Amino acid sequence: MVIKRKQFLQIGSLATASFMLPKFLKAFEKPAIVPPGNKVVIVIQFSGGNDGLNTVIPVRNDIYYKERPRIGIAKDKSLLLTDEVGLNPALEAFKGLYDEGNLSILNSVGYPNPDRSHFRSMDIWHTASESSEYLNTGWIGRYLDAQCKGCDKPTLALEVDDVLSLALKGEQNKALAFKDPKRLFTSSNEKFYKDLNASHVKSEESIDYLYKTMSETLSSADYIYQQSKLHPTNQTYPSTALGKDLKTIASLILSDINTKVYYVSLGSFDTHINQEVTQKRLFTELNDAVKAFTTDLKKNNRFEDVLMMTFSEFGRRVAQNASGGTDHGTANNMFFIGGGLKQKGVINALPDLADLNEGDLKYNVDFKNVYATVLNKWLGADDKMILGNKFEKLNFI
Repeated sequence: MVIKRKQFLQIGSLATASFMLPKFLKAFEKPAIVPPGNKVVIVIQFSGGNDGLNTVIPVRNDIYYKERPRIGIAKDKSLLLTDEVGLNPALEAFKGLYDEGNLSILNSVGYPNPDRSHFRSMDIWHTASESSEYLNTGWIGRYLDAQCKGCDKPTLALEVDDVLSLALKGEQNKALAFKDPKRLFTSSNEKFYKDLNASHVKSEESIDYLYKTMSETLSSADYIYQQSKLHPTNQTYPSTALGKDLKTIASLILSDINTKVYYVSLGSFDTHINQEVTQKRLFTELNDAVKAFTTDLKKNNRFEDVLMMTFSEFGRRVAQNASGGTDHGTANNMFFIGGGLKQKGVINALPDLADLNEGDLKYNVDFKNVYATVLNKWLGADDKMILGNKFEKLNFI
């Protein structure tokens, strides 16, 4: 049985997953015990442009309260880290991580000539491009390409989602996106796919590629599912989307699968209206999921090996708008969580609200410096080759 490409693309979720399969994934069919010290990165994307000023709050800054008379978070409602810095009140677990020395905050992160479009700015963050540059591969995807040239233990990245983000697409290798291992396994064992794979005969090149990727997905779905069951977590997680995603990631980290990068998203943070309500809801979901996850890792002695980092495509403008929200801005803050941080707490100055660019924050740290640091210092990769340029490393790890 041979089908046309158009038909193939319509046959269901597995076909979608197939296009996201790394060519090297079958190399994992023989389990390899992951030794202690195997470094893992978890990226949490705040989709929609999170408001950094109501996340890390400048509680002694009069300009902040003057520009935000309705939505500014009062000092006595903030979770105080220092006399000048508070956290959003929904981030109680983050305050606990700060007190333990397991949280770092980097302020004023951005890039030159910022773009206020959700799509374009997210592409810039995903690809680690300049604002005037257009790339079709992501920084994690290029990491996969670089690490899998002649290596005996290829590296794998997983996105807990139904659609693969540009950040994880390389030229030669791509991460695999799925919501949970069991669902991928169940889909891969549907009789239709088994029969289709068994009946393939040589045809046009594009169809052959589709059959090849589907065949690899079929053989790999069982492996990922079996690995996820090796050491299932017994930690209680919230039944939210992020809670379920981090529970899946925890089970994989505790298994023997040699995964280096996990990627997950939370949103939307596009708070043009009713910002307080939206941010509280999303931060409560984030807080509770991260609390369960970090507790889980600590109990299983893996917290030292895991670096969790957050980012958003841009921050919001300093002044509130007329609808109880904020509009698209520029620079923002990032969180880093883990047991292996070398710089802890608030590691650089808060944004200067007296020195703005047409009402927007000025960036002081290029996000590509963060990527270079994570790639080089945590993952042991050639950051210059992956990012296409040399960027100064930071000291938080």
